[in-house]
Amino acid sequence: MLPFGLKHWAQHASLSRIADPQFEVIQMVLSDRIHTYGQHLLRRYGERVHKIALDAGLTCPNRDGSKGIGGCTFCNNDSFSPNGRTPPTLHEQLESGRRAIRRRTRATKFIAYFQAYTNTYAKVEQLRAMYEEVLQEPDVIGLSIGTRPDCVPSEVLDLLDEFRARGLEVVLELGLQSAFDETLRRVNRGHGLAEYVATATAARQRGIPVCAHLIVGLPGEDEAHYHATLDTVLDIGVDGLKLHPLHVVKHTLLAQEWRRGKYTPLDREEYIRIAADLIERTPEHIVYHRVTGTSPKEILLAPEWSSQKWNILNGIERELRQRDSRQGAATTRCGGADGCGSGRLQPPLTPGAFAEMCRRRHLAGSTLIFKELRHVA
Repeated sequence: MLPFGLKHWAQHASLSRIADPQFEVIQMVLSDRIHTYGQHLLRRYGERVHKIALDAGLTCPNRDGSKGIGGCTFCNNDSFSPNGRTPPTLHEQLESGRRAIRRRTRATKFIAYFQAYTNTYAKVEQLRAMYEEVLQEPDVIGLSIGTRPDCVPSEVLDLLDEFRARGLEVVLELGLQSAFDETLRRVNRGHGLAEYVATATAARQRGIPVCAHLIVGLPGEDEAHYHATLDTVLDIGVDGLKLHPLHVVKHTLLAQEWRRGKYTPLDREEYIRIAADLIERTPEHIVYHRVTGTSPKEILLAPEWSSQKWNILNGIERELRQRDSRQGAATTRCGGADGCGSGRLQPPLTPGAFAEMCRRRHLAGSTLIFKELRHVA
């Protein structure tokens, strides 16, 4: 999840990307080459459906001592709410979001996007009340729940499955970021790939769609890591993806590394090329919820280009157009007969064993089978 400040919410969170008419134009152009979430919802409901980002006032186990203290090295904890963690009520946030969207569109349907921090990190009774509160709004047709893969116990999945069974739109957004445990330890995530495998598999077995968040540019990683992470997520099974470059923001350990010259962000053209590569490697049925992300300029240190949302989106579309390419133009899957390329967890492998198997195969390199496929719409 991106470290948005609540006071910047209307300008920088998911809301801005769906309320701005310029984004609507770029979204239409991108949808010619990418299976975008906006177009997915348009086809599903026959009209525009917009997400409204919410802060439910929850915290994170990587901040309160349950998993760790201080959070991820790239996360500015204060940026969620620089003036103190006292967000408006959920009703007030929804109403503010509606007003901002309706100034530019005639939308009548919305998805409540619980974005800030870990939105399954509470007792299930509290979560039920929180989710039900927003679903009481007649124009809210579903939930998008941003969380960590190590904070989704079975009772929470059962709760989300209840909402899905009621005909509501439900998406579980899991912040994996990387499939490499070494990287996750380096950025102090407090979980590994195995937790993601277990949660994503359990959710999808219940029919709950999973959207994986992936960061491009994490310390110590290169293109081989980004491709292996994508391939691993696809092998596990996923319904949606979010990509964004790593941001260096104020008051973080990553900012200290950057100032000491121990971390260098990607440049703009590099990110655009890598994002296009990953999009090409993604099967057409996977929904892209996001292909870049921004942080508030007030806290962003680097890379400066990452604040230029339209520039990046245009760059990705232009890169794909110059290649005469689109999502799914090239796919890569793990080879072998023991389930790595099947896209689902095969017994008797445990989630940890499955994760380790995929990691070994990707690191070995020689076991990868590359297939060039042209998909006809």
